[in-house]
Amino acid sequence: MLRDQVQESRRWAISDIYASDEEWESDFSRARGMINFSRYAGKLCDKAQLLNFLKENDEFSKLISRLAGYALMKHDEDSRVSKYASYKSRIGMLYSDYAGEIAFFEPEMARLSEEYLDSLLKDEAFSDYDYSLALLIKRKPHVLSEGEEKLLALSAESMDTFQDIFGMIDNADLPLPEIEFEGKTCKLSHGLYGLIMHSSDREKRKEAYEKYYGAYKSLLNTITQTYYGNVKKDVFYSKAYKFGSCLERALFDEDVDRAVYDNLLAAVEKSFPAMHRYIADRKRILGYENMMFSDIYAPLVGDVEFKMTYEEAYEYVIKGLAPLGEEYQKLLKKAFNERWIDVEETEGKRSGAYSAGVYGVHPFVLLNYQPTLSNVFTIAHEMGHSLHTYFSNKNQPYAKSDYRIFVAEVASTVNEVLLLKYMYAHAESDSLKKYLLNYYLDTIRATLHRQTLFAEFEFKARDMVERGEPLTKENLCALYADLGKRYYGDAIEHDYNISCEWCRIPHFYTSFYVYKYSTGIITAMNIANRILAEGESAVKDYFAFLSGGSSTDPVSLLKLAGVDLTKSQPFEFAMSEFDKTLRQFEELMGL
Repeated sequence: MLRDQVQESRRWAISDIYASDEEWESDFSRARGMINFSRYAGKLCDKAQLLNFLKENDEFSKLISRLAGYALMKHDEDSRVSKYASYKSRIGMLYSDYAGEIAFFEPEMARLSEEYLDSLLKDEAFSDYDYSLALLIKRKPHVLSEGEEKLLALSAESMDTFQDIFGMIDNADLPLPEIEFEGKTCKLSHGLYGLIMHSSDREKRKEAYEKYYGAYKSLLNTITQTYYGNVKKDVFYSKAYKFGSCLERALFDEDVDRAVYDNLLAAVEKSFPAMHRYIADRKRILGYENMMFSDIYAPLVGDVEFKMTYEEAYEYVIKGLAPLGEEYQKLLKKAFNERWIDVEETEGKRSGAYSAGVYGVHPFVLLNYQPTLSNVFTIAHEMGHSLHTYFSNKNQPYAKSDYRIFVAEVASTVNEVLLLKYMYAHAESDSLKKYLLNYYLDTIRATLHRQTLFAEFEFKARDMVERGEPLTKENLCALYADLGKRYYGDAIEHDYNISCEWCRIPHFYTSFYVYKYSTGIITAMNIANRILAEGESAVKDYFAFLSGGSSTDPVSLLKLAGVDLTKSQPFEFAMSEFDKTLRQFEELMGL
């Protein structure tokens, strides 16, 4: 489908950011003129000058947020349009110029006395910046000289190209072939692949699986070098900023205790027997002598129809999220009516789904909606992101409005868990209950266990490079295969295609992001169950978290909602929830 064939109600109202490209160009020119921060160099010991710098920096950042949001979304509407690819590149160059212009800031602040820096934290005039200033004090050992910081800032544009290269491979140049599906011959796409993988036609799944991975394998050498370049970039920056490893730098930048990461891997490893049992259950239910990874999403329960139009699915999501209260439901309706959401899969459009915040406007959501249960949950997921952004922007000053990536998957997954619990509570047949329990198990497998596998993969890939070992397609595929066998067990055959799965994961280009999906669902399972058990008091605590932005470290923000990830209890609860759900499923299935 072409974009101009999509009805307006299903296209996001990007004109809410800029009514025209001309308006964007005007603001871009204005932003370039604002890059004059170096005049503050040497003056940060004066509180008045420092405060002026911080406020002026906020105004520039608000403007570039609008510019970047528009450029990103126009590009993602159709990645083949070179004009908007140029817009993205220009934003990258603008940001590089800006980063070079403020490179003096951290080195100069790091040279100031502890007494002066502490006084800023106690000064009401700097209250919008107290957390960021506290982080700056903490970063002092990792701040370089002004010249070094400026040089690294200037390098950012070229060093950040690996994600863009993979994006072009994945969305524009991947040689996906045609496939016949439901009586029509069409080009295999990311969305269609997902639809087929959840179908009951085993031969069609196998065909799509082979063709899909065949496309990636045809570019495996190129993707390997792209990923290797991205890893080497991470290693370079970790060494340059005096960290012992890429993981240490990532956790430091997120202000997250290492105990959280260690708790996750330890808890998931302890849960391997339950996961292996579930994979074996799938094999028994499907009745396959040999189960392949093309069967991993095969439906286990028949006679359950979940094909909804987008409008029906959205209304269902609103009902399912009723435990979050009337205000939340009104905002969901507002997003639908005011076209925050881009719905249809069209030629050249970015695959997958995301939520993008634009400060001073409202959040936007990109979907590629297909009529499946998974896509209904995607609506709930992305609206969780968007309303988290909405509440943070509404309740925090700009300097504290952008919540940390570490907590970015919490609100989205709370929505998914609440929606599933709603569906299960209203299930009118054992078939539907079986289906929903199976869906919950697969959600936990994909969002908790699989993402933790991803996290181990990227940690070990970086560890290899940090030890001086180059990355090749052979050792990356071998690493991924070994992890797959540990996580999934012997009930499924580990073919070469699945050993190459790492090469199609976009999030690997945002380093140490994927483990946050795991901690996100663990946190969400704890929060959602508390909301359902305690009601209004738990919702109030949850909204305190949603409204927290980056007012303090992310682990402390989660404590507001009743979850302490430095302790083992939340992880143990999530694993027990998986085991309990599996036992319910086995009982209903007569296993």
